[in-house]
Formats: sequence, structure tokens, C-alpha cells
Amino acid sequence: MNKNVVFGSLENIDDILFMALQLWTDNTYDGLREELTEILNNEKETILLYKLENEFIGFNHVAIRHDYVEGSNSSPVGFIEGIFVKENHRGKGIAKILVRSGEEWAKSRGCTQIGSDVEFHNVESYNFHKKIGYTEVNRIICFLKNIG
Repeated sequence: MNKNVVFGSLENIDDILFMALQLWTDNTYDGLREELTEILNNEKETILLYKLENEFIGFNHVAIRHDYVEGSNSSPVGFIEGIFVKENHRGKGIAKILVRSGEEWAKSRGCTQIGSDVEFHNVESYNFHKKIGYTEVNRIICFLKNIG
């Protein structure tokens, strides 16, 4: 793993939370803090942090999934649940390093594939995934109807 990449822990949850709230803007502080605490205490998930000098500037949340992952033909499958790099540090290869570190972590846990998804309108993330060697395997539109 890259020397700037470290595993997230409860000690640096506030740093993770600061960045995660920028990525998942529809979450609340308390709700996301609780979710991150669960992630950091789960051996099937990790948060990898990129540290530059004394500042965390990006993270990659990776999980091991045993349910079906779109396009996969194996199980378990690593899955990039979310990746973020602070805006002033983008375009410098940091996200790619975080993804590669996540791939190594998943591989060390028996995965032979890793998946990811992007929201339909997120062209920047789509282009990033294509650039680092990910192949689009499907497109879906999700529906929901209130029935109660």
C-alpha cells in the first residue's frame, strides 16, 4: 500500500466525517457519524485515508459484499462504496492511489473482482472509473412507489 494511505479508525472519525459530509450531502452529521462508527467497527469494511503531511485529504470506503454485485461472476466481491478527494487536491492521482489500495485490501480478503457504481448524472466519477480501468457493465434506473 502507498505510504500516504492509512486505515481509518475511530481516532480520525471527525476527519472522515468532514469529507464524507461533502460527498454524501443528504446525510446528517449525527446519522453519518453513527454509520461511520459502524463501518469502522466492521471487519468486512474499511475506510482508507490519504494523508498529506498532517492533513487527511481523501478517503475510499471499501466493503466486501457477498450479495450479487452487478456484472460480477464471483463472490465475495470488493465494492467501492464511496471515494472522495478534497477539491484542491483533485487531478493529482490521489483517488487512483486510494482505489488501488482498496483493490489490494479486497484482494487480500479473497476477492477476485471489485465493483463500483456512480449516479447517472455524475460524469466526473464515470470518466474517472473508465480512466483507471473499470468497465461499465450495466445501467439501471431505480423506481419507487409509496403504497402505504
